[in-house]
Amino acid sequence: MTRILVVDDHAIVRKGIGQILAETDDIIIADEARNGQEALEKVRDNDYDLVLLDISLPGPDGLEILKQLKNQRPTLAVLMLSMYPEEQYAVRALRSGASGYLTKESAPEELITAIRKVSSGGKFVSDSLAEKLADQLNSANPDRLPHELLSDREYQIMVMIAAGKTQMQIADELAISVKTVSTYRTRILKKMSVKSNAELTRYVIENKIV
Repeated sequence: MTRILVVDDHAIVRKGIGQILAETDDIIIADEARNGQEALEKVRDNDYDLVLLDISLPGPDGLEILKQLKNQRPTLAVLMLSMYPEEQYAVRALRSGASGYLTKESAPEELITAIRKVSSGGKFVSDSLAEKLADQLNSANPDRLPHELLSDREYQIMVMIAAGKTQMQIADELAISVKTVSTYRTRILKKMSVKSNAELTRYVIENKIV
């Protein structure tokens, strides 16, 4: 029996996942967590076969929690579940130790398949992402694109800026101050060698990040 910890700040999502997995006889939700800190505490105190981890969490995001989970329990399988397309976060998640990446738009059957594969020690990615990863491995490109130099948090905020969100909206969603968002924005513009949100958005669109 595969015991799962589901980490998502939306109760309706956790309930939906529970209904999907209730149809299986080999997977059970052993526990739930609403944020990253709660997830870290539960993993510290309990044994799970797999953590189903949302990327968009209040406070430290899923990518940061993923790194902390892997430091805490290096062999623990973590499957990322996200509302964001693979192009935005999948590669970063896999580099940080995730065993798989699944979007919330995926079919319920795909979630079950991914859990079974990851919990048995395998990796799960879609066919399109597998091709993308293969291309990256085949091209040992020393000239990394500017957005690849961003930290995970900087990358997340860049995507949100490009999506048209205000600094206040970003601050509310990430549970950080507007001043902190402004600091990140300044750092992002400098690293990306652009002067405005409009130039940043143009870059994101041209490189098919969104």
